[in-house]
Amino acid sequence: SGGMRQRVVIAIALACEPRLLIADEPTTALDVTIQAEILALINMLKEETGTAVMFITHDMAVVAQMADRVVVMYPGQKVEEGTVNEIFNNPQHDYTKALLAAVPKLGEMASKKYPEPMKLVGEDSTNNPKPIVGTEEPLLRVNNLVTHYPVKGGVFRRTVAQVHAVEDVSFTIMKGKTLSLVGESGCGKSTVGRSLIRLVEPTSGEVDLDGQDILSLAPKDMRE
Repeated sequence: SGGMRQRVVIAIALACEPRLLIADEPTTALDVTIQAEILALINMLKEETGTAVMFITHDMAVVAQMADRVVVMYPGQKVEEGTVNEIFNNPQHDYTKALLAAVPKLGEMASKKYPEPMKLVGEDSTNNPKPIVGTEEPLLRVNNLVTHYPVKGGVFRRTVAQVHAVEDVSFTIMKGKTLSLVGESGCGKSTVGRSLIRLVEPTSGEVDLDGQDILSLAPKDMRE
């Protein structure tokens, strides 16, 4: 998995006992549990060996957790510099303000009946974004989706085992609404998505898109 590869690369870098570790987007596209392990590993390195770290990232939540000092760049220029507290509590540059505003706050929609678009920097607070109201009309129904991958082995590349990537998954998505599929790396999220459009052929189940049985379509009809 991506997380394992990143851990191996960091382990190799640490084995060299560097005085400076340049970590360029080391947690991008990782799920949060693996991200936390890698950040903890880098922090441990700092404490135990005195290594300095240059942490390159666009993720302001990671900056808040990892950094002592922050330099903000915008098209080739350094636009702001300060301690992590100064940057987060009193940002000066509009670009820094935009970066911080783009971080969703957990629970900020808890009191709202419907999702709302995030406010943009500089927007008049009286001009609040309108809520996004979906429908209760089903667009996609997925019933008992199962996707197994064959594992090939031996000289004749026979199927020696099955990877049970997706096992009996059902859900419905309404028109105009968003469904979040959440879980760790390798749990089957991407395989569900790929199975719905038959980039991976499901083993069994039903996929109904607006009354159309997707799993029964011929390749030509799938393209349409």
